[in-house]
Amino acid sequence: VQLQASGGGLVQAWGSLKLSCAASGLTFSNYNMGWFRQAPGKEREFVAAISWRGGRTHYADSVKGRFTISRDNAKNTVYLQMNSLKPEDTAVYYCAARFTTDVLSAEVNEYNYWGQGTLVTVSS
Repeated sequence: VQLQASGGGLVQAWGSLKLSCAASGLTFSNYNMGWFRQAPGKEREFVAAISWRGGRTHYADSVKGRFTISRDNAKNTVYLQMNSLKPEDTAVYYCAARFTTDVLSAEVNEYNYWGQGTLVTVSS
C-alpha cells in the first residue's frame, strides 16, 4: 500500500494550498481517509476525515470553516483544500487510510496506512 501526498509548499498568511494524496495497493473505496499534521516539537494531530463515499466529513475545530476535505474514488485520491492559512498551520501534513467503519476517527492509532507527508510552511 502506498499513499503519496503532494502539494505542500511555502505560502503567505491568508493564502491557499491544495494537498493531494494518491493511493495505490488498496481498494480505495473501502477506506475512510484522514489528514493529520505534525508541527516541529509537537505530536501528530488530527485535521480532517472523510467517509468512504465522501458523504460525511469531520474536522478539527482549529481548521473548521477554512479547510475542506474531499475525495475522488475514480482517481483513488483524497484532497485537502486549505484556505485562510495561518502561521500556526505550518506542519508536515500526512494522509492516512482507515478500513471502513461508521466512525470518522480522529485518533492516530486507529488508521491502518500512512503517507510520507508533505511540508506546508505559512509565513506571516
